[in-house]
Parts: sequence; structure tokens; C-alpha cells
Amino acid sequence: MTKRNVIRNREIVQDDWDYLGAEDAIPQGGKVIVELARWKEDRTALLEQAEAVGVLLKGDDDPAVLVEDFEQLAAIALDFPKFADGRCYSHARLLRERHGWTGELRAHGDILRDQVFFLWRCGIDVLEVREDKSAQDALEAFKEFSVTYQPAADEQRAIYHLR
Repeated sequence: MTKRNVIRNREIVQDDWDYLGAEDAIPQGGKVIVELARWKEDRTALLEQAEAVGVLLKGDDDPAVLVEDFEQLAAIALDFPKFADGRCYSHARLLRERHGWTGELRAHGDILRDQVFFLWRCGIDVLEVREDKSAQDALEAFKEFSVTYQPAADEQRAIYHLR
């Protein structure tokens, strides 16, 4: 598979994860992300064969179902099938703040430059920028906001704390 660039911790890096479909063979070694149904079905084989495993959650999946698996997972990817579907913003906040996920949290799908800063504030630390968009341009979005108005999953202090 061709590796593409992602934004990880506000830097552009080559992605080291591959997404497996429902019927794709599990590779020996390597980092793989699978949908929740495949994780439930092939958990043992995935853990035995892959170097690291991540799960892709969709907007209608309940993020709480992964809490018992946190020790076994290296990443959770949140699916944004279209930019107007914001359910996974809530998933990110729930995973970080309520459930205590400290591993890699990825935004996957139709990610636009305008969403970058807000995804970061929700606790997402890896952004998979659409292939038809510039990762460098998306990275510049972090510079557009110098203050925030409310607390979030990131450690940026809200403006009322700065008074």
C-alpha cells in the first residue's frame, strides 16, 4: 500500500498505519486499523499477527464498547464520512475525557482545513487530510486561532483564565 502523509502532533509525517477491509488478509507485523465489527470478530488473530492494532469507529458506534480493550489497542480512528457529520467530535471528547483514552486518536475521512483546529481541541492528535487537499495548508490552520473561549480536551487555557 502507498503510504500517505498525515498530521501527527502538529507535524507532517508519513503515515505508518494501514486500513484493512473486512476481507483483507491480516499481515504479519505492521500497524493495522480495522472496523469495529472486524475487531470483535478477529481480535485474537489481529493481536497475534499485527505489530499494532487500531479500531475505526463510525458515528453510530458507541465509543464505550472499546473501554475494556484499551490495553490491547494502539490507536482509535474516528470516521468522518462527510465534513458535515460531527458525531465523532463527541466521540473524541468522550474517549479522552470520560473514558480516559491516552493512545493515538485519529480523524479519518472527509477532513477539511476549517476543522483542523477544532478536531485538535477535541483530543484528536492525528489528522488524515484528504488526498486532494494539502497537508501543509491544513497545518497552517493551527495558526488561525490565538485564543479559545471554552475548555476542551486539549490543554489550551480559555481566554477567561488569562484575565
